[in-house]
Amino acid sequence: MEVSRIRALRGPNLWSRHTAIEAIVSCSEAELDIEALPGYEARLRNLFPEIGFLQAEGHQGGISLAHTLELAALGLQACAGCPVTFSRTAATLEKGVFQVVVEYTEEKVGRLAFKLAQELCAAALVDGSFDLPAALASLQELDEDVRLGPSTGSIVQAAVLRGIPFRRLTEGSLVQFGWGSKQRRIQAAETDLTSAVAEAIAQDKELTKNLLRAAGVPVPNGRSVTSADDAWAAAQEIDGLVVVKPRDGNQGKGVAVKLRTEEEVKRAFRVAAEISDDVMVERYLPGHDFRLLVVGEQLVAAARRDPPLVVGDGVRTIRQLVEHVNSDPRRGTGHATSLTKIRFDDIALATLEKQGLNAESVPPKGQRVILRNNANLSTGGTATDVTDDVHPEVAARAIAAAKNIGLDICGVDVVCESVLEPLEDQHGGIVEVNAAPGLRMHLQPSFGKGRGVGEAVVSNMFAPGENGRIPVVAVAGTNGKTTTVRLTAHMLGVSGKRVGMTNSDGVYVQKRRIDTGDCSGPRSARNILLHPDVDAAVFETARGGVLREGLAFDRCDVAVVTNIGMGDHLGLSYISTVEDLAVVKRVIVQNVAPHGTAVLNAADPMVVKMASACPGKVLFFAADPYNPVLVTHKVQGHRVVYVEDGAIVAAQKDFEFRVPLDQIPITRKGSIAFQVENAMASIAAAWALGIDPEVIRQGAASFVNDAASAPGRFNVFDYQGATLIADYGHNPDAILALVQAVESMPAQRRSVVISGAGDRRDEDIREQTRILGGVFDDVLLYQDDCQRGRADGEVLALLRQGLEGAARTTFSTEIRGEFAAIDAALARLGEGDLCLILVDQVEAALDHIAQRIAEAGAQ
Repeated sequence: MEVSRIRALRGPNLWSRHTAIEAIVSCSEAELDIEALPGYEARLRNLFPEIGFLQAEGHQGGISLAHTLELAALGLQACAGCPVTFSRTAATLEKGVFQVVVEYTEEKVGRLAFKLAQELCAAALVDGSFDLPAALASLQELDEDVRLGPSTGSIVQAAVLRGIPFRRLTEGSLVQFGWGSKQRRIQAAETDLTSAVAEAIAQDKELTKNLLRAAGVPVPNGRSVTSADDAWAAAQEIDGLVVVKPRDGNQGKGVAVKLRTEEEVKRAFRVAAEISDDVMVERYLPGHDFRLLVVGEQLVAAARRDPPLVVGDGVRTIRQLVEHVNSDPRRGTGHATSLTKIRFDDIALATLEKQGLNAESVPPKGQRVILRNNANLSTGGTATDVTDDVHPEVAARAIAAAKNIGLDICGVDVVCESVLEPLEDQHGGIVEVNAAPGLRMHLQPSFGKGRGVGEAVVSNMFAPGENGRIPVVAVAGTNGKTTTVRLTAHMLGVSGKRVGMTNSDGVYVQKRRIDTGDCSGPRSARNILLHPDVDAAVFETARGGVLREGLAFDRCDVAVVTNIGMGDHLGLSYISTVEDLAVVKRVIVQNVAPHGTAVLNAADPMVVKMASACPGKVLFFAADPYNPVLVTHKVQGHRVVYVEDGAIVAAQKDFEFRVPLDQIPITRKGSIAFQVENAMASIAAAWALGIDPEVIRQGAASFVNDAASAPGRFNVFDYQGATLIADYGHNPDAILALVQAVESMPAQRRSVVISGAGDRRDEDIREQTRILGGVFDDVLLYQDDCQRGRADGEVLALLRQGLEGAARTTFSTEIRGEFAAIDAALARLGEGDLCLILVDQVEAALDHIAQRIAEAGAQ
């Protein structure tokens, strides 16, 4: 068994809506049926008993090693605690070659699971060994390392439940919610509303106390100290039990409480000084330690925090009791678990010493032994939910504290006997406020019920009914995608939105190109969704990107499929037929939002079939108003777009609006059939988005199809009385559409300049010149610099074969280089002639043509 390619599908894809690892797996003849491998399944199950039920769904024949690899990769993740359920193995047309797809929740974990699954299957082949516990431990460790922590995870989960899309911006906890101009960002329990100034204030405990005191919030007396002697002096000033802590500490690090003697205070100072250069001494407030969580201007959760402790059993030492408590699977070393292991360090030993105990003491049964005087969860403490007990005055003081510091999410630490009565009545006070507070004590308290703090954070970021989404239009098809994208984006711009657009020419924001090249894949689309100045997005969605990575979005508002035709890279990536191609293009339709619309070409039977896969509404378009699919759809009360009496008509029931073709420049008064189709698709998409019909008319009328606004899309030039047309037609269907357009334009003599893309099938390359040979008098063939895997001269030979027996062509020649071919064609032109130039290097070729036109005008 050989794995030749592994891809991460990071969005909805050909196989499912899940993120998944896809691999190409080749099996030998003997590996096509594990029944032919004596004892293989028994050995496999012995190594991995939880592998599950082996089956070959949809595959004629036995269960191959590829199928066992699929189940192993899925099962290993599931046993490691990853919430994965989807996997599939599909046979390709090549015998023994399979596409294996396995869901993942974290890409690194999915890749490691695939690697371990290969090792497992290989070990079973040779009766080798496989360390299953070590494999699962490595997956669990990696998953804990890369997945979101509980605080960030709870916010993300709450956002997902509200339908808000999210994207991790780093491997840490920086997350974007929403898209474009509607986006918001968080990092752990901080949001883009969290002020850096407020965070700095919260880290300065003395400044925090001064601000809270000024606002009338009760706080303990105390001051900063510079040395151990100064700390003892401050303790004597307070004349009572004191707390020593770092001035800018967090998570309880270096905090010592309930100190009385000089030795205790000085020792605590030395510990705190290792954490921070600034140390504080303040009055110890008797009572319990409470954490109150304020989000916005609301108290959303409260917990009583108890210090780490063990309970004696009369048999085990304190050290052994700590080891026993730490063996609880709920306790871990970081924040991924609901509880943290108890730290058995110098502070714990010092705390024991105060109680007359040490690590080897054996406390009697039932005795509670405190191991730390502070109650932070990060040092092994526990939390009990008390949200429903908080007195309104206590809540008001916590909210005032957060507001006075300026934090939108704030953990307020209160020390008092009970939260059932006001702080002032019991000599309690607020001892700290915390930016980026940990949320797990409220999500999974040790005792009591968890609180929806993630939902509270999301509700503070997004108003009711908001989901952070901007309108997204995805356009797929064989031909017409780029023009449809550009015209749709133009209409959205006319409606007043700032539009982001991706296509095969680049990435655009408000008509300014910010990236060049073929940008019709998911990476470019994701960049648009990241851009803060984008109110709506229109994406050209090419098959290659869908196959490589899946979609850049979870769902779209409008999916447009222009047509399905021949020659669009058939034969690549196991897309061998037009039917296969339709399945890939259908992915955007399958991921239309329930409120969204699929805009489908009613004149293309393969596109029509996609309607059943759409979760939302369907809008059909066709030039023929009597198209049976369109007529039926209209009768059923659905939206349709068609051509009638020289206008594009958008109709539903008794409503309709018209856009005259002579007011749509790209159609040349309706004479260019494929541009009429592109205009219909764009008008339908704009209508589906709710754009006003008058704005649609204005958009259609003001869209100019020149080299600047739509490069390589039927750009028409005048050259010394001859007509030049530059187009990026690159497959037989596109050539047919161009031929129909050219035949509608008067010309004395017609010539064409063409090359062929080497990554097309032989028959598709021949078919292009076979079509052209029946319409053009002159055919000038050129070989491009990049042959895309073909040998020198191979593409030209195929193009010449297509010209054999041409009905009209009387002159043909071969020229090396695109620009030389253009110059040769221009030299043969006379007044009234027409020349179609099928450009390859679009921008460079258009610049070359513009230069030649300028030179001719200067003569």
